Amino acid sequence: MKTHLPPIVISTAEHERLAAIAEPAARREIEAAERLLAELDRADVVADDAVPGDVVRMGSTVTFRMNGSAGEGASQTVTLVYPPDADIDAMRVSVLTPVGAALIGMKRGETIDWTDPVGRHRALTVEKVA
Repeated sequence: MKTHLPPIVISTAEHERLAAIAEPAARREIEAAERLLAELDRADVVADDAVPGDVVRMGSTVTFRMNGSAGEGASQTVTLVYPPDADIDAMRVSVLTPVGAALIGMKRGETIDWTDPVGRHRALTVEKVA
């Protein structure tokens, strides 16, 4: 199956900070860190004030729908955070998780295809970015 990877946009400052977090984690073979590095490699890196308002950034509150999962098509709303700020009970998702790495840089209305840690194909669609 061909994987769809939409274009993503990340600010220069966030790109640098995310790379500094992901590179050491990837050396410890944390799969989500490797995914995040792959996303950073393909990102369009722009000045902080050039990131469009409907793009998922660190601290964004994002509503998304994931197909190919137990909650087929159900919308979820989370805030994308750095690892120390993660709290799943508060719906604060780390960028060093598979979902967090998939969300970074995505634009409202875009869909990304990926494979979860147990090998299931997923399609994640961003519905709203605040």
